Amino acid sequence: MMKGFTASRATRYSAYFAAYLVIVIAVLATLNWLANQHNKTFDFTANKQYTLSDQTIKVVNGLKQDVTVMYFDRSTGFGAAKDLLDRYDKLSNKLKVDYEDPFKKPQLAKQYGIRQTGTTLIKVGDRTQEARSLSEEEVTGALIRALKTGTKTACFTTGAGEPAIDDSGDPGYSGVKDILEKENYKVQPINIVEKPEIPQECTIVVAAGAKYDYPQPVVDAMKKFVEGGGRGIFMLQPPLDDGKNKIADNKALVDMLAGWGVTANRDQVLDTSGIGGLYGLGPEVALASKYETHPIVREMKGTATAFAITRSLDTKSVDKSNPEKLVSTTKNSIATTQLSGATRRIDPSKAKEDSFAVAAAGTYKGEKEGRYVVVGCSDWIANYVLRFAGNRDLFLNMMNWLSNDEDLISIRPKDPEDRRIQLTRSQMMMVRTVSQFLLPLAVILGGIFVWWRRR
Repeated sequence: MMKGFTASRATRYSAYFAAYLVIVIAVLATLNWLANQHNKTFDFTANKQYTLSDQTIKVVNGLKQDVTVMYFDRSTGFGAAKDLLDRYDKLSNKLKVDYEDPFKKPQLAKQYGIRQTGTTLIKVGDRTQEARSLSEEEVTGALIRALKTGTKTACFTTGAGEPAIDDSGDPGYSGVKDILEKENYKVQPINIVEKPEIPQECTIVVAAGAKYDYPQPVVDAMKKFVEGGGRGIFMLQPPLDDGKNKIADNKALVDMLAGWGVTANRDQVLDTSGIGGLYGLGPEVALASKYETHPIVREMKGTATAFAITRSLDTKSVDKSNPEKLVSTTKNSIATTQLSGATRRIDPSKAKEDSFAVAAAGTYKGEKEGRYVVVGCSDWIANYVLRFAGNRDLFLNMMNWLSNDEDLISIRPKDPEDRRIQLTRSQMMMVRTVSQFLLPLAVILGGIFVWWRRR
């Protein structure tokens, strides 16, 4: 009888164990299925470096046709790409990612003209675009180029001392050219001083940073272009005169903009907060963080922009045009009308402290709707300041609004954050003294004190 009871208990325990095992396996299988169906990751980096940007999310979630991202590399190299591309894959059922080994599928690699490993292609219908590198900025840029049909041409005026789009120096615009080309714009210079007309292929005319006056026929050509349904962005520097270099008043251009309701004031806005010094910027670089409700700046809240050597703008409604302010400087700003001399000497009786508008946008209601943007500064998109915080985003938002690509207005992919600590020579000496001498000396003295107490 005891033997039967023992056998029965062993059988019962075996059944319990089997049931527990089945339950554990079922729970693990369920958790694994849920993890695959609802894969979540968390990004704890300071600038959300491993989170896709607003623009990428907007573009991918708004897909109306199937998109294939094809990554060509050796199978052993897929891991590096998956970290980024799988984030795209999870955003929309309209997008899928294929990882292809060109050595295992040489015919496929030949079909798409793959010449090296690590190549990313975006395929939309029968169109393909190659990302220049494996980064969010390049992949999203290639996706935008593949989705957009037709050619958009940004024509930069020359002939009046404007910054050159091929100049890679600090005051040049080569950085602007690069980011526009990534957004599928064709960028070209036009000399309308020699021939005062806007070529038909120009989607947007950019008149930025003229040192000399535009002749009246040139201004008339710009006016005719915008009022006839064209798009233009006009950036005027303050008319400074430091004794060596003089910026012309450009009265004809200023009068044209006033006719559209935008007054370019004859002043210079300076920053008095000292915050710019934290970024290595002087008071002549006005910081702006106050944005209005226009589509260009609606997504810019909480982002600072820097306007180097800027004048203030005023807006008012006029016949056929109703311009709006876009962005204004902080309240720690002063507008001075003292524009001559190597430095700005602030006369409190002639200076006004306030927040000042430095950019505006409007439409001209003619037979066709023309659009224009006015900025009281041209250096804000120069190479030396273009990468500051929101400058690049603001400029591209302006261009996208002008070309009726409002769906692309948002914050662009983030650059990797540089978190290195920069120390001066004196600070390095202090660190060395503390770490090599003071801390060891403190430990030795502490040991001697303990020994003395116990002696």
